[in-house]
Amino acid sequence: MDTTRCSWVGNDPIYQAYHDNVWGRPVYDKQELFAKLCLDGQQAGLSWITILKKQQNYEAAFANFDPYIVSKYDEQNVETLMQDSGIVRNRLKINSIIRNARAFVAMEQQGIDFSQFLWDFVGGKPINNQFKSMAEVPAQTTESEAMSKALKKAGFNFVGPTICYAFMQAVGMVNDHTTDCFCYSKS
Repeated sequence: MDTTRCSWVGNDPIYQAYHDNVWGRPVYDKQELFAKLCLDGQQAGLSWITILKKQQNYEAAFANFDPYIVSKYDEQNVETLMQDSGIVRNRLKINSIIRNARAFVAMEQQGIDFSQFLWDFVGGKPINNQFKSMAEVPAQTTESEAMSKALKKAGFNFVGPTICYAFMQAVGMVNDHTTDCFCYSKS
């Protein structure tokens, strides 16, 4: 079996497993989408592998990214999280997850389905790109810019257009596996 992977993967087994089994696979579950959006926001200024290696710690710290629980976190929770060496101890990033949970809950209370809201930016189905190399892959697109703007308007933060595009790649809204990658046709 050909195991040519996208060039960004490298040799780290954690990265390889993430690439092979998660990245680019369509996700429709709203809580899973919420979690991934929050984790991508934590990546700002850091490498993705840093956050990926801390994912289980984030899940433990943030109630498996249950937005209804996280939305009730208060300053005492933030202070506790600031002492948690298993996550990135950045007050702005910690508060962003809480803020995003509150925005998620507010959307749901308005009758807006979070999954449908996000998938509408790509017409409800994955965009199947055909990039031959990672050099062709954009850092952001008109779709990620529109998503970023709409999420910010809804009260989310750490959701700039580049973060939104990384999110869209990760949850399979766009298939950015390069055409030589063995996962290209699986996404």
